[in-house]
Amino acid sequence: MPFPQETTVRSVVVPFTPDAPPAARAKLGGAVPERWHTVDRSAHAPHLVGVPGDDGEWTAAALVSARPHTSYLKIVDAVGDVPAAVEAVLAHARREGLAQVKWEGWTATPEQAAAAGFTPLRPPVTREPAGPETGYVRWLHDGTVAEPPYYGQTTHFTCGAVTALVAQAHAGVLEPAALDRRAELTLWRDATNFPVCEPVGLGVAVRRAWPACPVEVRLDTDGPVLVDHHPRSEQEWRADLQRMSREDAARTGVPVDPRALTAGEIREAVGRGERVLLLVSLARMQGFDVPHWVLCHGAVPGALLIEDPWTGAERGESWVDAHLLPVADAELDAMSAFSADGFHGAVILGRP
Repeated sequence: MPFPQETTVRSVVVPFTPDAPPAARAKLGGAVPERWHTVDRSAHAPHLVGVPGDDGEWTAAALVSARPHTSYLKIVDAVGDVPAAVEAVLAHARREGLAQVKWEGWTATPEQAAAAGFTPLRPPVTREPAGPETGYVRWLHDGTVAEPPYYGQTTHFTCGAVTALVAQAHAGVLEPAALDRRAELTLWRDATNFPVCEPVGLGVAVRRAWPACPVEVRLDTDGPVLVDHHPRSEQEWRADLQRMSREDAARTGVPVDPRALTAGEIREAVGRGERVLLLVSLARMQGFDVPHWVLCHGAVPGALLIEDPWTGAERGESWVDAHLLPVADAELDAMSAFSADGFHGAVILGRP
């Protein structure tokens, strides 16, 4: 049965409450996957998009979620009349003005996805134990997007190194097969301020690893960053390392621009084929104010595209959420402002 396309859809959107499913779901025959109940998805505003029949009972439904302050919806599963459920989700996403809909490949077949206008996502370089093997995306705008490989960080502190490696793989400088734990830890070891990577040190490490790659650091403070949570004695030697990184930057020709990088400038940079390693706070997307590196690599109408090497499986996330993740320009500006330290940091990688 072909999936209907671009038609008016009658649907119902309700919050997903595992302990109190809507009574109108009776016609679905109780076909609710167990994974809907095995994790707490509440941080990602899970909801059901249901399609009612003439008698008011649902004939189809999809469990949908998304990271807060982003521009996508993710279908976890669709049950009942699957084509109708997916069509209802697409209509819901358009009403919300979102950039894309993703579909985790737990139960979706390639044929179903293709019939609904979805294209396969490039599988992650490393298999995620808690994630689906496949995923699909449908963009809600015209045009194509160059897709980088997805690699999830294997530690809590190597996000900076991973974003740099993925950026170089996306640019064709590095083979995707070279993305592995050894490469991740090797670059982190050269860039780290123990344990995090600060902007100048990361920029210098990229220049050392790829001397032909133009590198520019944007950091709107002269003082040490990302050290305030350490005891005073621990801050001092990390500050010394950051001063040494600035000396290395001057010696190796890595400019440090003291201006904050705006979302508008990021859009211009990726339009020129550059990639931006951006330091953000996870407060808006995940609810905790932790510094984190993401890769900005593309732009679509109304949103910038990032690769996030970290996912929270305990929240129902998978690589499908973090890969080709659209974030509205204003939201990305808000994420890149650190309320505690009051600074912005980024590393711009030019064309090799």
